[in-house]
Amino acid sequence: MLIERIARAVSPRLPQVPRRVRLSIGDDAAILRPSPGRELVLTCDAFLENAHFLADVHPPESVGYKALARATSDLAAMGARPLCFLLTLALPRKRTGRWLDAFLKGMSRAARRLRVALIGGDTALHSTVAIDITVLGEIRAGGAITRAGARPGDVVYVSGSLGRAQLGLELVLRGLATPGARRWRPLLQSHLYPEPRLALGVMLARRRLASAMIDTSDGLSIDLPNLCEASRVGAELWLDRLPAVRVPAEILKRGLDPVALALHGGEDYELLFTVPRRLASLVPTSCRGVSLTAIGRIVRGKGVSLVGPEGRARVLPRAGWDHFRNASRR
Repeated sequence: MLIERIARAVSPRLPQVPRRVRLSIGDDAAILRPSPGRELVLTCDAFLENAHFLADVHPPESVGYKALARATSDLAAMGARPLCFLLTLALPRKRTGRWLDAFLKGMSRAARRLRVALIGGDTALHSTVAIDITVLGEIRAGGAITRAGARPGDVVYVSGSLGRAQLGLELVLRGLATPGARRWRPLLQSHLYPEPRLALGVMLARRRLASAMIDTSDGLSIDLPNLCEASRVGAELWLDRLPAVRVPAEILKRGLDPVALALHGGEDYELLFTVPRRLASLVPTSCRGVSLTAIGRIVRGKGVSLVGPEGRARVLPRAGWDHFRNASRR
């Protein structure tokens, strides 16, 4: 059966999951046993052919990996530790052979790396590939970091560098990421195999450093305003502090602007968070080898302004990803 095939391929053997999962794959529903003093955190994410990936272009292994990684990033953005996930997978018949095997291989790789176990889901026949994942995690009761806690004076931080995933996507869409173009493969890593910042999210929640947090799934110019709107504040973004992706000179000639990629490119899945000014000195410069950079501050009012090195401010346009506005494919 297809369900048994998926279960054998994806479910990693993790010691902490059986203590919390009383009933898993094989029945109508799974049963969880929450730990004392902890809260469950749930998120779901859709990953759709022709909207988020191109099945004939993107490697199926990367599709499986990315589907789970991007869903798990939402837990990182709240400081939660992931435990297990549910998978709903709809496929056309032509994708149930080698394509599915490679897809499951990638999802299994992500499950092992992220230490989450598959505990159930559903399958269906469909004209295109449609993936829906629900991830369950846990956190100390009352310890979740939301988008609504930023206050004027807080410092705005971001992890890693921005625009890497968008750069990889541009290489794919421009036909540069062909099998023979091995020199560009490192630039595709963030687009094909993103890394949720789980350790950073857990650290920020445990030390109670972050006042608000979100992951950069839709691009800085979308995600920072979203955080500000939830917190009912505004922000200043310092252009000269922006950790923009490094673009090789040969690709720069093709019209790709590192700053535009950093501001508006989505799917980096870095953590964007705010820290009260009195606690800013406690924020490390890196976490597990991932840099942490102060890129702005929270202010009173509404909106986000982009401040250049000369001190001149302008309104930051919302030019990131919006499912109901963008017609281009990711």
